[in-house]
Amino acid sequence: MGMNTPPPDGPHTCALCGRRVSYVTLHHLVPKQEGGRYGPRVPLCQPCHVTLHSLFTNKELKGQFHSVERLRKAERLQKYLEWIRTKNIERITNKGRKR
Repeated sequence: MGMNTPPPDGPHTCALCGRRVSYVTLHHLVPKQEGGRYGPRVPLCQPCHVTLHSLFTNKELKGQFHSVERLRKAERLQKYLEWIRTKNIERITNKGRKR
């Protein structure tokens, strides 16, 4: 396991919503396609990870939202974060259009 790889079994804490979940995925704070392949990664629950990539382009993630603090303050995420913090779900599917 690499140093940015979380242990395979939970519980884990999502860096964005703060919920305890049984597994997380690692989000590149600067997307790989924007030069962040070897940059820092943070553990996110699957719903938060999917939602980030459905609401923001890779260029937006690199330019404006390249830290957890900035993501937590992002206007587009406020309703989602308010909603997800009260849910006990591990997976969602966002079939919406990417911005």
